[in-house]
Amino acid sequence: MLLPAEIIPVLAHFAPAFTTPTYHKALVLVVGAILAKGRRTVTSALRAVGHTQTADWAKYHHVLNRARWSGLQVSHLLLTLLVATWQPTGQVTIAVDETLERRWGPQIRKRGHWRDSLASSRQVHVSSSGLRWLVFALVVNVPWTPYAVALPFLSVLLTTPQVSAQLGRPHKTVAQVTGQAVAWLRRTLPGRALHLVGDGAYAVIALGRQCQRYQVTLLAPLRLDARLFEPPLRAIGKRIGRPPVVGARLPNLAVVALAPTTCWQRSRVPWYGGTHTIVDWATGTALWYTTGTPPLPIRWVLVRDPHGQRPLRAFFSTEPAQAAPSIIADFVNRWPLEVTFEEARTHLGLETQRQWNDLAIERTTPALLGLFSLIVLLAQALYPTGGLPLAQAAWYPKTHATFHDVLALVRRRLWQQYLFQTDAESPDLRFIGTQQVETLLSAVCY
Repeated sequence: MLLPAEIIPVLAHFAPAFTTPTYHKALVLVVGAILAKGRRTVTSALRAVGHTQTADWAKYHHVLNRARWSGLQVSHLLLTLLVATWQPTGQVTIAVDETLERRWGPQIRKRGHWRDSLASSRQVHVSSSGLRWLVFALVVNVPWTPYAVALPFLSVLLTTPQVSAQLGRPHKTVAQVTGQAVAWLRRTLPGRALHLVGDGAYAVIALGRQCQRYQVTLLAPLRLDARLFEPPLRAIGKRIGRPPVVGARLPNLAVVALAPTTCWQRSRVPWYGGTHTIVDWATGTALWYTTGTPPLPIRWVLVRDPHGQRPLRAFFSTEPAQAAPSIIADFVNRWPLEVTFEEARTHLGLETQRQWNDLAIERTTPALLGLFSLIVLLAQALYPTGGLPLAQAAWYPKTHATFHDVLALVRRRLWQQYLFQTDAESPDLRFIGTQQVETLLSAVCY
């Protein structure tokens, strides 16, 4: 397969995770998944690269359902490449969230019924059948757009308590699985300042303590009625019984927000959509404590809108010395992951794959989410300066590139290299064979 010289080193970075035959087949599937439109099945990827008459087509299915390679090793290689490309120094911000892959069928053993966040609201609870994935993504700023971009590198399949019991496995909550991933992140990026940003599902004392153990800063929303305490007083002389783990109970944050003695400050902070906004904030340190668990030292931040249009919010960081505006800016970095999920469904065919083998199911969705990050890496390799040529229209002038534009540019470069060869004597003349014409027409028409 002919590939552009600029992207060969990017793809070769993942070669150590596979045997040589499996790597060549995986390369075909990756290029086919980029070029294909609509459903992302193995056969659609083979059609996109002109392998409709390949006699050993079944071996490409084996890459997903039986070949021996480690998805965790691929995630390790992808994360190190992303960090080396976008964050070689400084703080590394990682967003974590869950997404539901809607699937049906008795052959999918790990399928469960989960709350469908897209169909649900505060008044209506809707559950859907499918697979729930815990996704970790590196949040970076790319040169072709003012918006932050979340690049997935690790996806873990979650199960409901009922499914875990049917499989004969101990059930693990979202916080427990995230804690295991935190240990893996620290091993993968030793010595780096890591900030893990999640929503309310990750506001768990046990998870915060584990993040502190591995020197990872956890940021998440905090309930306004969270039980906050002062540090315990040092005992003078002998004391009967166990030493206290916390001091006096502090007022709830809902009470603090209304108290006239609360010191509010005003700052201009980064906000959603690549913009900035003015907010009022109040902050303090405390021990977050629940009976039965050791207390967690945190810095809490209350955020309110000076105009009263947005509701009162509270956030916390497990780094008590972190500044309040920095906590607010870090939490805003969680939103790009929601955008990534939508882009993956719209442009990469997430939820259209149709594997029924357990191993293939656990590999395909993480591969499609990782493909999002890989496409951004390929675009950076093709345009190192960030000057992506944008397709302009009289009715829609564009100032920055979206993921759709990035995907189109990578597809265009792959098609040019794969289908057309330049005449050495006349560079403006390109040759295309009959088989290449059929491949191109098949990609356009089907």
